[in-house]
Amino acid sequence: MTPPVTVRLADLEAAARRLRGAIVETPCLPSRTLSALAGCEVVVKFENLQYTASFKDRGALIKLLGLSPRQARGGVIAVSAGNHAQGVAYHAARLGIPATIVMPRTAPFTKVRHTEAFGATVVLEGETIAEAAAVAARLGRARRLTFIPPFDDPAIIAGQGTVAIEMLAAYPDLDALVVPVGGGGLIAGMAVAAKALKPEIEIVGVEAELYPALYRARGGRKPATGGQTIAEGIAVQTIGKLPLQLAKRLVDDVILVSESDIERAILLYLEVEKTVAEGAGAAPLAAVLKRRRHFRRRKVGLVLSGGNIDSRLLAAVIMRGLVRDGRVVRLRVEALDTPGTLAAVTRVIGEGGGNIIDVHHQRLFSDVPIKAADLDLMVETRDARQARAILAGLKAAGFRARLLSDRVRGD
Repeated sequence: MTPPVTVRLADLEAAARRLRGAIVETPCLPSRTLSALAGCEVVVKFENLQYTASFKDRGALIKLLGLSPRQARGGVIAVSAGNHAQGVAYHAARLGIPATIVMPRTAPFTKVRHTEAFGATVVLEGETIAEAAAVAARLGRARRLTFIPPFDDPAIIAGQGTVAIEMLAAYPDLDALVVPVGGGGLIAGMAVAAKALKPEIEIVGVEAELYPALYRARGGRKPATGGQTIAEGIAVQTIGKLPLQLAKRLVDDVILVSESDIERAILLYLEVEKTVAEGAGAAPLAAVLKRRRHFRRRKVGLVLSGGNIDSRLLAAVIMRGLVRDGRVVRLRVEALDTPGTLAAVTRVIGEGGGNIIDVHHQRLFSDVPIKAADLDLMVETRDARQARAILAGLKAAGFRARLLSDRVRGD
């Protein structure tokens, strides 16, 4: 009987030796500010600083290095929403291997553009990864291309797991590793390495609430996933068979995070660490902030797995975060439609320290008296407390005013 396929520490150590000098050994650094916010000692592994801005460089290169000369000459094919695509495209080009990447039409523009720039032939087909995978399988058979799987493969898992080897080499006293989970290749490889090197370490996976594949699989439940998530890098409906086998044995817990949790974590990385995190990369920070009590006073390693986020989406995250924090608010002021009224309103806002971004007079589409108008103002403030102080100042000046921003968090 053929023994089951598995991955061992020796496989990861061999992968680490093959990767040395071919990828970036990314920094693993403590964050004082994030530690203060989370109530634990936070150490961040900045995999967004890989050349393709993702940990996927690791597994892709190990798999490509294992091809036979005939397979390399014939070319490879992969399916991905972005990061695996870029890793395969970049390293295939370096090694002189023709690469075709099938991406769903919903893939972020930035990831499609970068994949093409790395020299791969990109085929945009299907609305989901599953539909794109069917196209890739058909093309692969027709053109006799070697398939490079995104996660369910021993070589891929070994490559991804080298992240844990580097983290524990830098910080052997880590109490926990918090890892984003899509198809499971990263957490499976990291768990193999970490548990072999330090058996008492806790391995925690993080999934988006909309895609709780590992969370449900651990409980013996069928997948129930779907919907639009900002963390498209971990929007995977089913965990790979080998990653699941390893995760059931080695992963201690799985935390689900909401879309707003992830958005907040992206903004924190940008403002605190001055670094760009995509949704999947920010998910571990979101999990630690959500479960502060669990991680309190421990030393926790977070994997910032990638930074490939569309610039338009990042801009929206920034603005939504400013609104949630009360740093950008909308005010509605009912005022007489007479000369000088707008000047009086803006003077009160200015004296309160607010910066007016936009003003709109509403005379026709409202139920105010005919000699009055609604003034809708977008105002930049320091925080929610200052926004409420400006509102109080408008009321004290005799204006009927209210906040229209219904997502502002309390002080």
